[in-house]
Amino acid sequence: MKKLLNTLYVQTQGAYLHKEGECVVVEIEKEVRLRVPVHNLQGLVCFGNVLCSPFLLGHCASNGVNVAFLTQFGRYLGRFEGEVSGNVLLRRAQYRAADDPELCLQLARSMVQAKLANTRTVVVRGRRDGSGNVEELNRAAERLKHFVRAAGQAECLDDLRGVEGEGAKSYFATFNELLTRQQETFRFTVRSRRPPTDRVNALLSFLYTLLMFDMSGALSANGLDPQVGFLHADRPGRKSLALDLMEEFRSWWADRLALSLINRKQIQSADFRVEESGAVFLNEKGRRTVLDAWQKRKQEELRHPFLEETVALGLFPHIQALLLARHLRGDLDAYPPVIWR
Repeated sequence: MKKLLNTLYVQTQGAYLHKEGECVVVEIEKEVRLRVPVHNLQGLVCFGNVLCSPFLLGHCASNGVNVAFLTQFGRYLGRFEGEVSGNVLLRRAQYRAADDPELCLQLARSMVQAKLANTRTVVVRGRRDGSGNVEELNRAAERLKHFVRAAGQAECLDDLRGVEGEGAKSYFATFNELLTRQQETFRFTVRSRRPPTDRVNALLSFLYTLLMFDMSGALSANGLDPQVGFLHADRPGRKSLALDLMEEFRSWWADRLALSLINRKQIQSADFRVEESGAVFLNEKGRRTVLDAWQKRKQEELRHPFLEETVALGLFPHIQALLLARHLRGDLDAYPPVIWR
């Protein structure tokens, strides 16, 4: 199993990254601020006007370090990587499964059931912690239990996507009940993405972007193609398999972190920027707060339900990518998604 290494996030505008020996060097205004051995890194994430020397990019490619580029406000643009790892037989098995309606449905069903079960656990935990209207949370938990069963009985991908959509709608309809503080400032109405139109959506979108980077990197590192999925349809530029794998992680990793940041007042209204168009984004201070919390969350250790071992949360995407690869190779009878307790 691949050991989880660190991801370096660089968001200071005008920063310049270059290679010095075996190290990644970060310069700001011609002053060296950080020097990190490349073998200690798994990825670099650059926000906005952050420059990388071609020699550094080549060095990262040679050492399996992926470099992702995002806008200053966290919108994913693309990624630079070296030769794709993994063998051709695994990729061929992945493509065959994606073209087989029955295998595709089987994998997608497992992922959606895990997603809905995990969203239900978030609701139940919120109720247990004394959040919101208990009756409303109880009703949401019952609805989500119904959707978990319905997902397991879906006979085609369109039906499964419909169940997943209804489950997500029911979950987000009760999201405000999980907010115990700053309810007026962080009032949530409906999930909006491009662009986010309120602070909660801006926070969720930023966290989902970070999760996408980790998922995509984990899939590539294990020899899988992040663009060919089973639940999300193929589309140019879309990393469908990364989106598939994200589903079982969204609520209990990203959403719970967003709720914690708001309820503990670690993130506040001043950490956001509102555009004239009505779009809302995290500002530099807000992104720094979220990134710090994200890195700390990745270091927390949890017991993996399938391996029955305690590992860092940041390693979970790699474990799931490895389990999926083993299933596609025929080493596992089924893909075991993460179901959070």
